[in-house]
Amino acid sequence: KQALSLRQEVLGERHPDIAGSINNLAGLYKSQGRYGEAEPLYVKALEIMEISLGREHPNTKTVRNNLQSLRDLQN
Repeated sequence: KQALSLRQEVLGERHPDIAGSINNLAGLYKSQGRYGEAEPLYVKALEIMEISLGREHPNTKTVRNNLQSLRDLQN
């Protein structure tokens, strides 16, 4: 999490690389069963990707799929 904070300082809050880091952190939480912590991170990463890259960009689609996969696990 500390590395993410440093990247945000350098790149800014809405940079696609930040969204990628947030997505990766969410994936770590998901793998640890920390679903409640992972979901808001996936949502945030998706929001940044949609704004910075667009809804149809492959990276945006990956984050959207990751979020859906988490939600499927929870149901």
